[in-house]
Amino acid sequence: MESAASCSGLLREKAMYFEVEERLPFSPEGEGAHVWLYVQKTDINTDWLAQEIARFAGVSPVAVGYAGLKDRHAVTSQWFSVNLQGLAEPDWQAFETPQIKILQVVRHSKKLKRGALAGNRFRLRLTGITGDRALWENNLQTIAEHGVPNYFAEQRFGHHGNNLRKAQSWFAEGIEPKKRQQRSMIISAARSWLFNLVLAERIRQGNWNQLLTGDVMLLAGTRASYFVAENTDAILQQRLKERDIHPTGPLWGKGDAVSKADALLLEQATLAEWQDWQQQLEKLGLTQERRALRVFPQQFNWQFINDDSLLLEFELGPGSYATAVLRELADIRDMSQKTSATTAGLAQ
Repeated sequence: MESAASCSGLLREKAMYFEVEERLPFSPEGEGAHVWLYVQKTDINTDWLAQEIARFAGVSPVAVGYAGLKDRHAVTSQWFSVNLQGLAEPDWQAFETPQIKILQVVRHSKKLKRGALAGNRFRLRLTGITGDRALWENNLQTIAEHGVPNYFAEQRFGHHGNNLRKAQSWFAEGIEPKKRQQRSMIISAARSWLFNLVLAERIRQGNWNQLLTGDVMLLAGTRASYFVAENTDAILQQRLKERDIHPTGPLWGKGDAVSKADALLLEQATLAEWQDWQQQLEKLGLTQERRALRVFPQQFNWQFINDDSLLLEFELGPGSYATAVLRELADIRDMSQKTSATTAGLAQ
């Protein structure tokens, strides 16, 4: 969006200006050995909180589950599960602090696993906004109608890209991380980086939200229902326009490339210099997957507050980032970052 940089604002001037509510795809059963906690945390890291919950309950850290990491510099509400098989349940109110609130306690028969999400609800307040109000409105309407590039955000790659440097050390020099969790984070960062490269090239070519011959199309509302577009006929174009299907990019792994024709040629050319990373990811036994190139914020609402603030509310599916929306809206400075990184422009 060429006009995005003409508008600017501040994100997370206060933690309360970045709110996230996690949504589950099902409701806990109400009975079972696992206690599920819906916790509101402020300025707290998800993994650290999981360890504190384990310590408080007197269980091993592996007995605590959560669906995904949430922003630290924010007010976030998310689910944790605790396996209390054969153990007495502690007084959860005693676990609360000014930064930790237990919103709900319920039983379930299974552990909460990573990725078990329906999505997240965001409530963001941008402050210190500048730029013409009509331009802001135009950008907001464009996002609502056309969606945004579904890139992986910077936090996926670690502080100052450390996870990518570790991936290079591992793949090129054989310096393999010892801890399982660190291995997983580095692998995810590497796959995400290759996806972002393909997405950035399609943004550069102006076809990130268009149909190419051989594109692997994802059926809307699903996470793995794909088909290859053998052509770009009017029927497929209409389905694309109606958001029934979305073009995808690769999450690298073993097996033959799924894309064909023009889409395959684009992906091969873009990743030609990254064959070492591709080969290493294949050796690790990862299955080749796909991810939508575009995402549409759902229940997207906004309200200007006074002359210098904008309140945004929207929902995103699992694996999509609020910053993907913000970077297409304006030049946003994240006040939780020590650097002056912005969110406007293409995927980096």
